[in-house]
Amino acid sequence: MSFRTVVITKQAKLSYKNKFLVVKKDIEENYIHLSEIDTIIVDSISVSISSYLLKELVNNKINIIFCDEKHNPFGEIKSFYSSCNSSRKIMNQFKWKAKDKDILWTKIVKNKITNQSLLMKKIKAKNYSLVTSYIENVKIGDRTNCEGHAAKVYFSSLFGNKFIRNNDDSINAALNYGYAVLLSTFNKEIICNGFLTQIGIHHKNEFNEFNFSCDLMEPFRIVIDSFVYYNQNRKFDSTYKLDIVNIFNGKFNYNGKQYILKDIIKMFVKNVIDCIEEEKEYKGFVYEG
Repeated sequence: MSFRTVVITKQAKLSYKNKFLVVKKDIEENYIHLSEIDTIIVDSISVSISSYLLKELVNNKINIIFCDEKHNPFGEIKSFYSSCNSSRKIMNQFKWKAKDKDILWTKIVKNKITNQSLLMKKIKAKNYSLVTSYIENVKIGDRTNCEGHAAKVYFSSLFGNKFIRNNDDSINAALNYGYAVLLSTFNKEIICNGFLTQIGIHHKNEFNEFNFSCDLMEPFRIVIDSFVYYNQNRKFDSTYKLDIVNIFNGKFNYNGKQYILKDIIKMFVKNVIDCIEEEKEYKGFVYEG
């Protein structure tokens, strides 16, 4: 089972040899077997990568995330085909009923707000009861936008009343970096299950290639939020980024057992798809950090 996230932060040449990733820096060469790799983050614009390696990474369903000159993730490479019957699954995805999608989205929103309230309770935030009240007020499809109302109170409780989401500051930079890695992890699992990331159950932005991933990742944002909250006074540097990446190898509870986060995401994606295709029970991710 793949488990390793490889982060390239300096000038290097990446190539492929006999099922190994070869990382060459000056005269030094390091070899990592592809079976060990889950994700590669190219955090430098001074990295060259062979097309043959890219082909092998895609064939082995390994995430490849690229960062810009400011070290912010800006893109990734995805496989066209990751399931032998993806055509049938995609046709089914287009036929999902609006009512079923609304019911599923309601459960996801409640799951997300529950996790937010649990973190607020842990840090003894004053508005904990207010956010908790939103959980029971979520209507089918979240027509009254309880998610948005809860998020406003939640972020103010974590980072102060002056905090504005997506401002240019270190807290937002850390959140965005973590969310980008989280999104990529969901992209991988959705594609591996044979479905399109573009067709969401709630997110419907025509310019967003990852609507479905944005839907499913919502209850999991909490793991990034929590880490950033407890590290908000740190400088957002390469060490901080590596610590964020390592979150995905950390263990969390899911349905009464402990798994690493990457495996929980894999099980969660499968469960959500089963919910809408086979009417199975939704098994949410409850944050107990």
